[in-house]
Amino acid sequence: MTHRLAFLDAVRKYLLFREPTEPELLFESGIEDRLLEAERLLADSGTDHSAPGQGSRRSRERKVRRVGSRNVKEGLDGVNNQAEGNKQSQDGDAVVENVQGQARQTRQKKDQRQFEEMLAKMEADRTLTGILDAEIKLFEDLEYNQKILEKIFRKPTNVDPVFRPLLINHDPPVKALIVFIDGIVQGSVIISAILRSLMLQASLRKDDAPPEDEPRGDRRQPVKAPPGFLDRVMRALVAGHQVSTVKTFKEAVNEVLNGNTVLIIDGLDKALSIETKGFANRGVGEPKIENVIRGPHEALVEQIRVNTGLIRKILRHPSLVTEFVKVGDASDAQYAIMYRDDIANPALVKEVKRRLSSLKVDFPNESGILEQLIEDSPYALAPQVLATERPDRVAAGIMEGRIAILADNSPFALVVPATLFTMMQSGEDAYVRWPYGSFTRLVRWVGLAMALFLPGFYVAVATYHQEFIPTDLLLAITGARERVPFPTIVEVLLMEVAFELIREGGIRIPGTIGTTLGIVGALILGQAAVAANIVSPILIVIIAVTALGAFAIPNYAFSLNIRLLRFAYTLAAAVFGIFGMIFVLFLHVGALTNLKSFGVPFLAPLVPATKTSPDWFLRGHAWQQETRPDYVDPLSTKRQPAVSRWWSRKGGSEDRA
Repeated sequence: MTHRLAFLDAVRKYLLFREPTEPELLFESGIEDRLLEAERLLADSGTDHSAPGQGSRRSRERKVRRVGSRNVKEGLDGVNNQAEGNKQSQDGDAVVENVQGQARQTRQKKDQRQFEEMLAKMEADRTLTGILDAEIKLFEDLEYNQKILEKIFRKPTNVDPVFRPLLINHDPPVKALIVFIDGIVQGSVIISAILRSLMLQASLRKDDAPPEDEPRGDRRQPVKAPPGFLDRVMRALVAGHQVSTVKTFKEAVNEVLNGNTVLIIDGLDKALSIETKGFANRGVGEPKIENVIRGPHEALVEQIRVNTGLIRKILRHPSLVTEFVKVGDASDAQYAIMYRDDIANPALVKEVKRRLSSLKVDFPNESGILEQLIEDSPYALAPQVLATERPDRVAAGIMEGRIAILADNSPFALVVPATLFTMMQSGEDAYVRWPYGSFTRLVRWVGLAMALFLPGFYVAVATYHQEFIPTDLLLAITGARERVPFPTIVEVLLMEVAFELIREGGIRIPGTIGTTLGIVGALILGQAAVAANIVSPILIVIIAVTALGAFAIPNYAFSLNIRLLRFAYTLAAAVFGIFGMIFVLFLHVGALTNLKSFGVPFLAPLVPATKTSPDWFLRGHAWQQETRPDYVDPLSTKRQPAVSRWWSRKGGSEDRA
């Protein structure tokens, strides 16, 4: 009988609700919030009747420790109940409450300890950040410099930074230290250009030996570097092809993070930065988005120096300037601006530099983030910066007087200023004859109109303006929609959303599977929707033509803009018909008219009308591209003489000579 009662008691305890026990964790978020909330509630409860001052503060601290970390109000009620003395509680409940109170107190002590550790770590981080922000110069003592740099790079916890001490083979030897980050440098360059040159080959130079009348001292004991030793090392000993002087801890840290090796010599308050970059990068490949049939098949990569080289391979001119600008507080992201110094307007160059250097952001690690930070109107749907992955298109923009912005770790370049007509141009337009280029541009403009207006026009005509449709076509459409249970607007929105899902899914699925999914999914979905009488066959044709029109737009960001605006036109047509579409069109054109890109109107050279070559709406002859766009105010407006085909003139070669 006793065993049976014990078994039933165990079952009862198992079935009744028990507070779950939490595992012991080393970290839990919100500790500082719980401590502050507990102190505030205890202060508001009025239970602290001690004298003000230190005793009152200690009393509050003791009460905070008694407050439960999971439920502050429950802990406060427990404190008040203990003060009142609930004499009617049972002995078992008192034991349970005592155990829970001890657990809460232990948890509170753990939270307090973790909070204090966090505060100490934050204070240490602020000290190290202050060293960098104040641009404190390097010390002459090598050990001091090494200790501070080890603290900044979080050694020995962080295993990536390497601190390699060495002795420069001088008479007498000189202590030195090289600092680099493993994984982003070329080890062979460090060995051959730095270590071997300083440790082995330095003693082979006769000009390094001290004069005969100078005491040599003990050659075995290293000494501090003599005056002028840094220049001698930079000019005669280090074999790096790019060597610069570093004066502050911030400069040294930035050089190390950029893949260079910093050489610090004992006795000198300056250091040397030797280029040893060895970032892993992929080779130059073909463009993924801006494919062409005729023209270069090279695309930008994630390495900024490779991208500048690709552009310089196209523009081999001494006036092509490359300037590096660091952006960001956390990562010091490296950006480069490229322009022709004899073509680009100096005010435009200053404006680009001003926007980049004045950014105070945490981590702008990609050109897409930078584009959102430097555009004139961040709430506008239309993109105001041209993003391209083709170096030839970047070079063409530079030759027109625009500025190119390249970001490290990004295979896209930004070209500013940008207009509506640059968004509709492709890199292949310049490589084919003018009739073909003009025809393809005209096809893109037709595709733009189809992608923007066709679904809304169908909704307006089918709902309000049936008189616009010929009788035979109207009867065919009506017969096809006879068994469709939804209104026209619902039918269009269903297919639009379904097609957007197919397109997005096809992009996210890698490789050929995504392409197969897009084609097969669209066919199966359209056929099944028509067979189930969910949509009409004519709507499948309209949605397909609309999608093809959006695909014809060469700029991806501008295509997304058109896809979003299409829904606005469709909804306006469903409510007000054609008049609603006209109203939205007026708003759209007005917004584009007021839009600017780095001070240049977005609809230039159409609004306002400015002088330009016949290469903005359609493609003109190559020999007609005589002037640069006037809206960028280039220093040199003339691209070529009025007669560029000099050979076509009678006796042209003799006259020119």
